[in-house]
Amino acid sequence: MNGKCVSASIIGGEVVSIENESIRRLHKHEVADNQCTSALVKHVKAPLPLVWSLVRRFDQPQKYKPFVSRCVVRGNLEAGTLREVDVKSGLPATTSTERLERLDDNEHVLSMKIIGGDHRLRNYSSIISLHPETLEGRPGTMVIESFVVDAPDGNTKDETCYFVEALIKCNLKSLSEVSERLAAQDQTEPIDMV
Repeated sequence: MNGKCVSASIIGGEVVSIENESIRRLHKHEVADNQCTSALVKHVKAPLPLVWSLVRRFDQPQKYKPFVSRCVVRGNLEAGTLREVDVKSGLPATTSTERLERLDDNEHVLSMKIIGGDHRLRNYSSIISLHPETLEGRPGTMVIESFVVDAPDGNTKDETCYFVEALIKCNLKSLSEVSERLAAQDQTEPIDMV
């Protein structure tokens, strides 16, 4: 897991980082023998409501995901909603069909599963959760994204995790840049309509 602990709590007499406790509580994946899993952490210098307003838009991932060129959603933003994503060239993929599994505005959790498309990510599912924190004396957001995915034939679990982690790191870096730019413009209210 990447990132440093910024705060801790005591659970059962043990000091547990907020990161580790959040991962244990919210990022539960069933992992088969042929799968890899990981969790990544990004600290964003922008308030949680602003960051969440970008993340929760299952219908507009291109707002911060640089590899998405187009997204078409069928249905409302609720569990079971499907989206068809077109991927920009440069990746070993062209399309992805994804299902929203959970959208929780109270816990700030979004989970999704890839159910089809032209790519090598079989049985991929991810969970992203947001947690308020203070960074340099200002409201910030700890973003945790975890995933599980099959290791494709011809690739090891380590190679597969490395590839997926690189994509997620790129997405989290972009989320941070977009959120921090909006926060710097004093746009601290949720930006649902941006």
